[in-house]
Amino acid sequence: LLRVAARAVCRTALQLVAGDLPARRLPTIPGHQVVGRVEAVGADVDGWAPGDRAAIGWLASACGRCAACRAERENLCEDARFTAWDRDGGFAELATVDAAFAFPVPDGFGDLAAAPLLCGGVIGYRSLLVAGIRPGGHLGLYGFGASASLAIQVAVHWGCAVHAATRSERERERARRLGATSVGGYDDPPPAPLDAAITFAPAGSVVLAALRAVGRGGTVAINAIHLDGIPAFQYDDLWWERGLRSVANYTRRDARELLALAAEIPVRTEVDVLPLAAGPDALRRLADGTLDGTAVL
Repeated sequence: LLRVAARAVCRTALQLVAGDLPARRLPTIPGHQVVGRVEAVGADVDGWAPGDRAAIGWLASACGRCAACRAERENLCEDARFTAWDRDGGFAELATVDAAFAFPVPDGFGDLAAAPLLCGGVIGYRSLLVAGIRPGGHLGLYGFGASASLAIQVAVHWGCAVHAATRSERERERARRLGATSVGGYDDPPPAPLDAAITFAPAGSVVLAALRAVGRGGTVAINAIHLDGIPAFQYDDLWWERGLRSVANYTRRDARELLALAAEIPVRTEVDVLPLAAGPDALRRLADGTLDGTAVL
C-alpha cells in the first residue's frame, strides 16, 4: 500500500478516459505513473518496508508461467494486467501495487521528477531497444511529446545524431535544446537516411513518413498503444529489409535499466505541477496541447 506523493499524466490515461481504449472495468481510477511511500506490506512481501519510496508503472502483473514470462518478456504475457486499465491507478491518495511489479526510485530524483519516467520514459527506452539504434547511429523521432523528450536524452547520451520531426515549432525548439541535430515537419526528409526511427504520434501517416526516412535495413518502432490505422503504401517503401515493429508495454528489466540510466545521465524531466483535484483539467490541457511539460499531480 502506497501513500501517493506524485502522479504524472500520460496520453494513455487520456485515451482511457476518452474511450479510445475500451474500458476493461468500470469504475476505475486513472494514473499509471505513480511515486509514493510504502504505508504497509502484505505478510509474504520481501524487500519492501514501510517508509520505502516506491514507484508504480503501467505493467501491474503477469502470470509468471508462460513462455514470454519465462523469457523475461512479460510485456507479451497474455494474462498481463495493467494499472488503471485492469486495476485502480494513482489519481488517488492511496494506491496498491503487486510488490513484484513495484520499483525503487533512485535517490537522484525527487518525486515530481521521477513520475514521468514511469511510462513515457520506460516506453521510450524500450522503443530505442526495439528500433535497434546503436551508439553513434542516426535516429529519427517522429512526434515530440513527453516520451520523445526523454528518449532523446538517452540517445544523445549514446552519441546518436537525432532528427526530430513534428508539426509544432515549439516542440522543434525544445528538441534543439535537448540535443537534436536536425528538425523538421513529418514529411521533411532528414539530412541523411536514418538508421532507425521511432514514431510517437498516434497517426499512421506519420509511420509512413518515418518508414520513407530510414535507410536500407532500418527499423521503425511504433510507440503507440492506439493508432488510427496505417494507410496503404508502396512496397518500395518497405523494400531493402526495412522493418516495422510495434512497442508493447515494457518489461521490469526495461524499467530498472531506464531508472538507473536516467540517474546516471541524468535525465531531466520538464513538469507542470498541478494539485490532485486538477486531474480533469490536466487531461483537457494534454488533449489541447497547452502543457509546457508533463503534468504531474
